[in-house]
Amino acid sequence: MAGNPFLEEAIKEARLSEGLDEVPVGAVIVKDNKIIGRGHNLKEMRRDSTAHAEILAIREASKNLDNWRLSDCELYVTLEPCAMCAGAILSSRIRKVYVGAADSTAGACGSVINVLQNDALNKWTEVIWLYDKECSMILSDYFKAKREKRL
Repeated sequence: MAGNPFLEEAIKEARLSEGLDEVPVGAVIVKDNKIIGRGHNLKEMRRDSTAHAEILAIREASKNLDNWRLSDCELYVTLEPCAMCAGAILSSRIRKVYVGAADSTAGACGSVINVLQNDALNKWTEVIWLYDKECSMILSDYFKAKREKRL
């Protein structure tokens, strides 16, 4: 396992997605060392392109705090957020994002583009790269199984 208890919880969320045949990405939002929001990908099940793990976790955390501002919160996510999710992270004022695995095709925290640390924008979010092997393996195993199924 990851070794970081909050990343481990995000991995549990990713496993829930995997069990639903969704791309296995999970996220948790933490405030004062407590999880206040959880999410895992549900795009296919909900037929909703915005049902990413990060968006769902942000929605739950905002509901639990009764506030859209999550400025005292941190996000732990198994895969680098895309541009949509990075925009939501900025808009919700999350102060820090811990990333389990880079996304070399759509990552918006530095891999492809960097939305969270862009001087042209009026907000800035700290990004901590955890480079967790399990986060990477969950995704590579999922896509490998998908490719093998098509053959």
